[in-house]
Amino acid sequence: MRIPRLFGPGALKHVSLLFTFSIPFAYASNITYNITELPVPSLDLSQLGRVALTGNFDSISLFDYKGQSENSVNTNGSQTLFTQLPDGDFVPLAASDAAIRAMCPFYLQSGDLYGVIVGGNFTSLGGVQAQGIALFNISNSAVVRLPGLNGSVNALLCDQDTNSVYVGGDFKGSTSTNAIAWLGVQGWADMPFQGFNAPVNAITKAPNGNVIWGGQFTGLGNMSTPVVEDEQIINLSTANISATASTATAGFSDPQNIVCKTNGTDGPSNTWLLQDKTPGSWSAAFNFGFEPTKIRIWNTHQDGRGTKTWRFSNNPNSILRFTFNDPDNNNQNSTCDQTCPLSSNPSVEFQDFNFVNTVGMDGFTINISDWYGDGGGLDGVELFENDIFTYAISDLNEPSCGTTSTRAGATSSGPWSVTPSGQSVAQYLTADLNGPGVNSNSASVTFLPDIKQAGNYTVTVYTPGCQQDGSCGQRGQANITGIFTATQAASPKQSTIFQTNDFDKYDQIYTGSVDASTDSFRPSIILSPLDDQNSSITLTALRVRFELLDPSSMGLNGLYEYDPSNLTAQTDFKTSKIDSIGITLDQGADVRSLASINETTFVGGNFSSQNASNILSIGATNETVTLPGGGLNGAVAAMTFFGNILYVGGNFSNTNTTDTPGLQNVAQFDAGTNTWSGLGNGVDGPITSIVQLSVNVTQGVPEQCITINGQFTQVLGTDSHPAFSVSGLAVWVPGRNAWLKDLGVQTQAISGQLTFAINMTDSTPLMSGTVSSQGFALSDSAELSAVSGVLSLTSSGLIVQPDPSTSNFQKRADDANTANSTGVVTGLIDTTGGRNLTIFGGHFVAQGSNNANISNLAIVNDANNQVTGLSSGIDTNSTFLSLSTNGDILYAGGVVTGNANGTPINGLVVWNMAKSAFNDTLPPALKGTTVSVNAINTQPNTANLYVAGIFDSADQLSCASVCVFTGGQWSRPGQNPPGGNVTAMLWQGGSTLLVVGSNLTVNNQQTSIATYNADPTSQIWSIPSGANNIPGPITALSPASSDNSAYWIAGQDKNGNPFLMHYSNGNFQAAPALGPNSYTRGLSVLSLSQQHASNDFIDPSLTLLVTGNLNLPGVGNCSGVLFDGTNYTGFLLSNEGSQPGSLSQVITEQSQSFNTSASQLAVGFVVLIALAIALGIIFLLIALGLLIERRRRRAEGYRPAPQNYFEKTANMGRIPPERLFGNLSTPTAPRV
Repeated sequence: MRIPRLFGPGALKHVSLLFTFSIPFAYASNITYNITELPVPSLDLSQLGRVALTGNFDSISLFDYKGQSENSVNTNGSQTLFTQLPDGDFVPLAASDAAIRAMCPFYLQSGDLYGVIVGGNFTSLGGVQAQGIALFNISNSAVVRLPGLNGSVNALLCDQDTNSVYVGGDFKGSTSTNAIAWLGVQGWADMPFQGFNAPVNAITKAPNGNVIWGGQFTGLGNMSTPVVEDEQIINLSTANISATASTATAGFSDPQNIVCKTNGTDGPSNTWLLQDKTPGSWSAAFNFGFEPTKIRIWNTHQDGRGTKTWRFSNNPNSILRFTFNDPDNNNQNSTCDQTCPLSSNPSVEFQDFNFVNTVGMDGFTINISDWYGDGGGLDGVELFENDIFTYAISDLNEPSCGTTSTRAGATSSGPWSVTPSGQSVAQYLTADLNGPGVNSNSASVTFLPDIKQAGNYTVTVYTPGCQQDGSCGQRGQANITGIFTATQAASPKQSTIFQTNDFDKYDQIYTGSVDASTDSFRPSIILSPLDDQNSSITLTALRVRFELLDPSSMGLNGLYEYDPSNLTAQTDFKTSKIDSIGITLDQGADVRSLASINETTFVGGNFSSQNASNILSIGATNETVTLPGGGLNGAVAAMTFFGNILYVGGNFSNTNTTDTPGLQNVAQFDAGTNTWSGLGNGVDGPITSIVQLSVNVTQGVPEQCITINGQFTQVLGTDSHPAFSVSGLAVWVPGRNAWLKDLGVQTQAISGQLTFAINMTDSTPLMSGTVSSQGFALSDSAELSAVSGVLSLTSSGLIVQPDPSTSNFQKRADDANTANSTGVVTGLIDTTGGRNLTIFGGHFVAQGSNNANISNLAIVNDANNQVTGLSSGIDTNSTFLSLSTNGDILYAGGVVTGNANGTPINGLVVWNMAKSAFNDTLPPALKGTTVSVNAINTQPNTANLYVAGIFDSADQLSCASVCVFTGGQWSRPGQNPPGGNVTAMLWQGGSTLLVVGSNLTVNNQQTSIATYNADPTSQIWSIPSGANNIPGPITALSPASSDNSAYWIAGQDKNGNPFLMHYSNGNFQAAPALGPNSYTRGLSVLSLSQQHASNDFIDPSLTLLVTGNLNLPGVGNCSGVLFDGTNYTGFLLSNEGSQPGSLSQVITEQSQSFNTSASQLAVGFVVLIALAIALGIIFLLIALGLLIERRRRRAEGYRPAPQNYFEKTANMGRIPPERLFGNLSTPTAPRV
C-alpha cells in the first residue's frame, strides 16, 4: 500500500525557494529522430497492365519508413508523442496513459535545448512513471521524470529569458498549489504567491515580459483548512487491532475494548489493561492510508491504574511530535514526543494531542512506558484528520459508532468486489462488466461525504492505477454525477473520466459551492460506467475528496499578472490592469486560453462582462479592447495564431451582439483588420483544440494547415460545397481559405485528434494526441503503379462515401462467413471489344456520374471517367463478392438479393454491359438458409459457368455450394458436390477444377480443398494427396504456375493461427507464418526487377503479395506484405477511420506470367536475339536443302562437268536446223 504523502522521504531538498534533483540528462544538441527510410520493393508490374487494390479502408500508403504501422488510434483516453515523416505520416515516440495537454521546448539562457517539457494528467509517459509532467529528450526519445508534483498539468510556459518553466494546472508541489516553476537545471521552486486556490488552465508571456496566468481561481495561495479542524474521524472499528503485554484478567485483556468507546467508563469490555508493572503497546493497522491531525485518548482509572507516559510511532517505528494543553499544568500549551503525559485526574474526560507534522501512514502504535498504580491501560482512542475523504468501501469511512448522524459512507450496486490496495492508498472496488451494452445501470457507487462546513470546494475523484491489478487492457470510461448543493438536485453536474491510468491519479471534477451535510440534504457523487461502451470493461472505485478553498485569499477572478523580477507576491490586485480586467468580469470567470501577438494578448474562456463575452483582448497599455460583436455567444476553449489570424474554437454559434454568419463553433479573427469570419460554415459540435500541421496538399508539396479538433461529426456545408462527415478532426487550409476535403485533391488522410504541437529549429515537429495518418485519402480502392522503379498509389476513379447501413449488414455478412463485410471486396478490369472498364463489387455507396449514389457494384469507364451502376432492383443491403465476364456479359455474385426483370435474385445476377441493363435471361435464384456466391469461373473453352460459395440448391436442383450454369439452366457437377463454404476456385487445365474453403465433404471425408474432374466420362470429386496436412479452413488461393498445377493457399487453423502453404508436385509445404490474429484475404504472385535469393518456395524473379488483416512481427498491423520465400516485408498499410483497415484483392488487367528464366533482358535485346536465331535457322535450312539436292543429283548419275579446256574449234561442227528441229513432230523425244 502506498502511504499518502506529497513527497517521498528524501525526494526533495528545499534550498531557499529551490528544491533540486539530480537528473542524468544530456542537452539535446543534435536534434534528430531515429527515422529510417526502407528500401523500395523492386516490383515489375509492366506485364500486368493496370493494377488495382480493393479492400475496406479510407486511407492507404506504402510502407516507406521504419516505425510505420496501422496501429489504431487510441480511444481510451491515452495519448502519444509523435513526429511527422517527410511523406506526412506519423511516427509514435512515447505513449502516455492519459491526456497530454501542454508542451514547450525549454531553451536555457545559454541557448542549449534542455529538452521538451510535457504536461498532462498522465501517470506514465514512455513507460516511465511520471505524475503529470516529464522531460522528453528529442535526441533519443528518452523520458525523464520530474518528481515532486502530485496532480495534473494543464499549461506550460518555457521562458528562456528567466531560465524558467512556469507550470499551471491542478496539483500540489512543495508548499504551492496549482502553480510552480522549474528553474534551469536545478529543480522546482515555489512561486512567491504559492499558487492559486483553483486550477490554472493557461499561461502566456505578455509583451512587457510579465507572465499572465488564466484559470478558474479566485485568489492566491493554498487550500484552506476548515473553520473547525479535526472533524473527520478515522475509522478504527475496521482496523486490525493488536497489543503486547495485555493483562490476563477477564474482560480487560482485549485491545478491541477501547475502540469506539467515547464515554470514558471503566469496567470489563470497556477498558484495556496491561500486565502489572509492565510496559506494553496498543497497535492499529488499516487497509487504507491517511494523514492524521489529532489523536484523542481516554485514560483509565480502573482500580487506581492508568497510563502515565506514552509515545506514538507510525509504522515503521517513527516517533512523532505533538502539541497539547497540559491539564496538570493549568492547561499550558506543551509539546512532547518520547514521553507524552496523560493525567490521572478523573475529572479530565480525555486529552487531545495535535500532530506537529502531517505524516502519511496506514498504521500506528501507542507505546506505554510508565503507569499509575499497578499498571497502565486505556479507556478509549480516537484519531482525526482534516482531509474530507469518502471511500467506495464503506468500512473505510467514518465509524458507525461516531456521534454524527451524517457520517461519511458509500453504497454500491452491481458486481463489485474488493481489490487489494497494491500501490494505491487503500483497498478499492472493482467491477468486471461484460459488453456489449455496458451502461450506467450496469454498476454504480454513491459517495456520501460528511461536509461539516459549507463553502467553496474543489472535488476530486481518485482512480487506482491499472498496472497493479493487470486490468489496463480492460479499463474504460466512468461517468461522474455530482449533486453539491440542494438547488442542484434537478440538474446534477456531469463529467467523464478515463480510468486507463497506469498508476494512481486524481481528476478534479468540480470547483464551486458545496452545502454542509444535514439530515435533509447530503452532497453526493455517483460513479458509474459511461453509456454506450460496447466492449467489456473493468470499472474501479476508490475514493473522492472535498477540499475547502480559502475564503481569505479571494479578490481575483480568473486572471493574474506575475512580474518575474519581483520576489514578493503582488496582493494589491487593483494595481495590475490585467488583474483588474479579471475583477471586472462577472464572478466565476473561467479563463481557458491565452494567446499573444505583437503587443496584444487575447483572453478566451467562459466569462462575461458589460462589454465582453467569452473573448476579449488586452492592448499595449493593458487596456481592455472589446472585439467586434462584443465577443462570442458561447465559451471559447482554444485559440492559436497563424500569421495575423487568430483561430478560435469552442461552443458558440455567432458573435454576441451582431450576426456574423459561419461561426458555428469555430471562427477566425483578423487582428489586422479587426474582423470576424467563418471557416466555411463551421462544424456541428464543440471544439477542444486547434493545432497547426503540415499537410501535403499537393502531392509532395507540404503546406501549413490548421487542424480543428473536438466533439463533432460533420463539417457544415455551404452554397458551393456540401457538408461532409468527419470524426472529430477537420483540416483547414489557410492558403486556400477552404477545408482540405473541399479542394478535391488527392491528399493525406488524417484521423484521431491533435492536442498540441511545437516546432523547433533544425527539427521535425513534435506533436501530441491520438492522430493517425496512413497516407492518401483513398477509400476502398486504389491503383498501384511502378514507373522507373518508383511505386505510387493513385485514385482508381471510384469515390466511396460513408454508408449508414454498414452496421446492419455487418452482422449478416459475418454470419455468411464472407471475406469482407464492408468496402470493395472484389473487382476486375475488362478490355474486351475496346472497352476500358474497371468493375468493383462489395458493400459500399459510391458517387456516380451526375452525383448519383451507386450501391455495391460500380463500373468505372476509364475512357470517359464515367461511373455507373446497376439498374434498380438489387437490394441496397447486398454485397458483391465475386465477378466474372464473358464477352458483353458480367456475372456478379455474393450475398445479393432483389428482383430484376421480374425474376427473383438470390446470390447471382447477370448484367449486359453492351445494353447497360440486366440480361434478358437471368439464372433462377439459388436457395439455402444462407446464400453467398464467393467465386465465379468459366470452364476453359466452354460456356459452362461454375458458381461456388454457400447455398443448398439452384432453383429446384440440389447442388450444395458448387453449381454449373450452362444453356440457360443449372446443372450439378458430379453426384455429390462438396457442400460447406467454398471461398475460391481455379481451373487446372481444361477439365480439372480446384476448390478451397471450409467444411467441404468428399467421399464422407471433411476437407478444406477438393478437385473435380469435369470430363463428361468422369465427373468425380476427390481430395488432393497431402490435403490432410492443411491445418484449417482456406481463405485465399493463388496460382503459382502457368498451368495452375502449383498454387498458394492461406487461412487459419482451428485455433485461429494463420498459415501459408505452397503446393507443387503433389506436396503441400508450409511456409513461415505471420503473427497471431492475421487473416489473409488475398494472394497474388508478382514479378520482380531484381531477384532475391533462391529458396524452395518461389522463383527468385517472383514474390508473393499477401493481403488482408495481417500482423507482421516486429511491425504490427499491415494490410499487405511481400513474401520472398524466406522473409515477410511490410508493403501496404491502410486504415478505416481510427482502426486498421484491410485489403481484399489485387486485380490486374493481364494475368501474371510464371516464366522462371534466370534473368530478364530488355525488349530490344530480345528482338535482336530472336532475329539472329531466325537468320540462323534460315541459313541452316538453305544449307540443308543444298546438301539434299546434291545427294539427289549424285544418286541420279550426275557427274561433274569436265574441267579441261580445249581449243574452241576442236570437236565442234555445225548442225543444220532441219536436223535439230525436224523430229519435233514425232511422238518420241528428239535426239541430238
